[in-house]
Amino acid sequence: MGSRFPLPAKALQAFRLVLCALLLACSMQMAAPAPARADSADINAAARSVVRVVIVLRDSSGYDVIGHGTGFAVTPKLIVTNAHVLAPLLEDDRLRLGVVPAQGRTGYFARIVRVSSDVDLALIELTEDASLPVATLYTGVVEDGADVFAVGYPANVDEALGLGLNGLVSPQAPVKSRGQVSGGRTSTQFDTLLHTAPIGTGNSGGPLLDACGRVVGVNSFGTISDNGSDSEFYFAVSMRELAPFLRKAGVSVHTTALPCQSLAAFDADESARALRESAAQQARLEAVAAERRLKAERASRRAELETIDNRETLMALSGLMLALMVLSAAVSMRFYARQEQEQGAASAIFALLCLVGALAAWFSRPSVDDIVERAAQAERAAMAEVPDVTPPDSLVDKGRFVCRFRPERSRVTVSATNEVRLDWSPDGCVNEQTQFGLMDGDWTRIQINGADQTISVNRYNPQGRVYTVDRYLVDLPTMDAARKARADFQAPACGAGDDAAREWGDAQQSIRALLPKMPNERLVFSCDPAPAGSAATATTTGESASPEG
Repeated sequence: MGSRFPLPAKALQAFRLVLCALLLACSMQMAAPAPARADSADINAAARSVVRVVIVLRDSSGYDVIGHGTGFAVTPKLIVTNAHVLAPLLEDDRLRLGVVPAQGRTGYFARIVRVSSDVDLALIELTEDASLPVATLYTGVVEDGADVFAVGYPANVDEALGLGLNGLVSPQAPVKSRGQVSGGRTSTQFDTLLHTAPIGTGNSGGPLLDACGRVVGVNSFGTISDNGSDSEFYFAVSMRELAPFLRKAGVSVHTTALPCQSLAAFDADESARALRESAAQQARLEAVAAERRLKAERASRRAELETIDNRETLMALSGLMLALMVLSAAVSMRFYARQEQEQGAASAIFALLCLVGALAAWFSRPSVDDIVERAAQAERAAMAEVPDVTPPDSLVDKGRFVCRFRPERSRVTVSATNEVRLDWSPDGCVNEQTQFGLMDGDWTRIQINGADQTISVNRYNPQGRVYTVDRYLVDLPTMDAARKARADFQAPACGAGDDAAREWGDAQQSIRALLPKMPNERLVFSCDPAPAGSAATATTTGESASPEG
């Protein structure tokens, strides 16, 4: 065999709007479709971690495959399979152990790390420089009747396809079958899951997956019907056996207990959420507008009445001064008629002052135009006192943020959901070192991660302070094409300017065009200002959410 096998109104009016929003939310929840049973993209993504485990005999004529089973990677180099698959190796030292991945151009030799025949589990390790996509183990409760998928390499399919030696040691996509968890029964030898997803000889050691592609068991054996008329059932070693087996081996694996949500259910939930938020935002806008109108109307009316009252007061004062003037003039004339010059002069002066006062009061009274203008000024001032809740048009938010996972808005199957820390600049620079590009109006950075064979589209909305990661668990040809497309352009340095950010966004479109229409996962994070003194570039994220790339 050589070293390798070649090969994401006023108060009442406002109340009514809020009530409508609540009714809309309820109706959307009631109308939301039931979750789909499974997403083939998740099963296909999980199948990347599945391998064919082969046992080969080397003699003078070369290598000969004398048996095979299935396994799945729990780390880039460690693979779980059944103990009984490796039994021949423990009896004949002429035999070699090999692993053939589901994709690529070659297979690899491996060695046994741990065998526990009492629970029919084994752990093997690649002895060559290679890295496999890793499966995620589901540690939650597997419900009776839940959809499950068996993935592996049944020998009867190999025979039907006429595969010879080269076929068995060449990377091939595994076979998938579908069934349900049945009755929750377990075998007497070790804890198992009873299910109806068909398996055959060669499936041993392969994963039993839930509808989101997480491992819930290790397929081990099935019932045998003598006459072919009985229903067939199958058994998988449960997580209650697999988890302690891996712990005793000192292996740290990726696990999750998040419930499985299909893409159809996620889309329905997101549509309902968007409608609820839109209705709630519209209700808030209408409530604020109603409050502003009511306050403006009151201020305008108050200013109008005060101005009218001021006008009438000055007019009354002018009339009173004119009356005093007439009276003083009459008194002055009487004093002059009696030759009382001093008293007459004083009365005349008083009469003149009253005339001046009357004229001043008359001409200083507010005009009709003044009444209108003062009412309008008061209306504008009152409206300015109530803040507008309309989102700003410009991207002005900046600073250090802690972004926390929002499970109610996320569709997660296998990824870590740790918080993200970022230092955002209005020009799209993250953590003073990573420039995001403007793509379809969003600040975007596409990250290609060869270690776990994923492509992530990271987006940040500064106005809503929302950080989103769309993860695509892609096959090897897509990864190779994405790497090639990425090599064709250079990311600009931070501060290069808006034109460079737009060009960077346009350049990333060539990678985006290679990806499926929908991601396997969408992780949504809401970002709040970081506490004072926190590190600007610190991140505590998993590989799925990191803004670097």
